[in-house]
Amino acid sequence: MYPILNLINITTISVVVAFIGAAGIILLSKPIDKAIMFGLLQGGFIGLVVAAKYLDVAMVAAILDPVSTVIMLIAIIKLDEIRKRRQKSLEEEVIA
Repeated sequence: MYPILNLINITTISVVVAFIGAAGIILLSKPIDKAIMFGLLQGGFIGLVVAAKYLDVAMVAAILDPVSTVIMLIAIIKLDEIRKRRQKSLEEEVIA
């Protein structure tokens, strides 16, 4: 009766979520926004793996994805600290 409802399944939703995440990573400039989009990309990836019925791979990906996100956030924080420290030292050199 409604053919558009046939398009709403786990595969298409996962593809849309993964594409939104990938586009966000490419287009956004702030590192924290990129981390959020990376989470969307991971969610879409896990959905696609589940839709392909590779449940063992989806389980491993679901366990390892938060670990990689935490590592990425730690790297973002460290880079931000280094940039602030470098900017502060450059300002001190200009003043001196």
